[in-house]
Amino acid sequence: MALGLGMAQQTLTVYSGRGQSLVEPLVKQFEQDTGIRVQVRYGTDAQILATLQEEGSRSPADIFWANTSGALGQAAERGLLRPLGESLLKVPVGFVPASKTWVPVTLRLRVLAYNPAKVKAEELPQSILDLPRFAREKGLKVGWTPTYSSFQDMVAGMILLHGEEATRRWLQEMKALSPKSYASNPAMLDAIRAGEVDLGSTNHYYVLRFQRAGYTFGVHHFKDGDAGNLALVTGAGILKTGKNLSTATRFLTYLLSPKAQQYFVGNVGEYPLVKGVVPDPRLLSLEEALRKTPRLDFEKLDLDRALRLLRELGVL
Repeated sequence: MALGLGMAQQTLTVYSGRGQSLVEPLVKQFEQDTGIRVQVRYGTDAQILATLQEEGSRSPADIFWANTSGALGQAAERGLLRPLGESLLKVPVGFVPASKTWVPVTLRLRVLAYNPAKVKAEELPQSILDLPRFAREKGLKVGWTPTYSSFQDMVAGMILLHGEEATRRWLQEMKALSPKSYASNPAMLDAIRAGEVDLGSTNHYYVLRFQRAGYTFGVHHFKDGDAGNLALVTGAGILKTGKNLSTATRFLTYLLSPKAQQYFVGNVGEYPLVKGVVPDPRLLSLEEALRKTPRLDFEKLDLDRALRLLRELGVL
């Protein structure tokens, strides 16, 4: 998009908890389609929240694009986000927060990945709470990713659903299995493929990437409403300190456009959250995925509490 004489190029500053490798191509496409220059600062959701608190009213950020709904809930609770209009909030098919200060953009679903040569599908437990007992009785080798944000979000979801004591017991039972820890989900899935471990909880789209590459994995969904099926919602909100309200609104609108949502489906493997975008046929339908996830207030996922518990138990 060419700029006319005397026109200053519009700019937008985004603080992104989403990984650079995942979303940078889409940001570049937005720049190409709109002529708006986007400056992105990448980091974890926790790092960004700490930075926003430190910067206060001096923050140059217009948008907080988060990897988890819990981080957006914390930003809303701290008064960092601007209320959004109904024209934006009515677009997603679900997970619109009570605070109305951010929009859900995509969905990841927790699943259990396993080696079908080692594990019989019909024997798998119906709840992730029963996974330690099942693995112990069957003599299975378990992998997990305790340093990865989505695992920590799942622990936060377990606390919200079952309380801290039940979650503590589950973590202790898992730890007693001497699980092998991995820094990333692809590393754990590669270990399952190689026979190093037999199963592990992960996000659905990591399994999908291996399947697209021709590898065979078993994928298990626990019973409807189980914490092991927790939906992890990404989203974005406009910061109160932002100076570019109209441009920021345009960016959020773009994230919810069919073009951007199709990018998330095709390039990332996530579920879209707007109508008219078809997910990968290897996945559950969006309607089925929504039935699988537990019903809870996704803004109330307390990551800090989950991290304290993980550190207390020596998992981190």
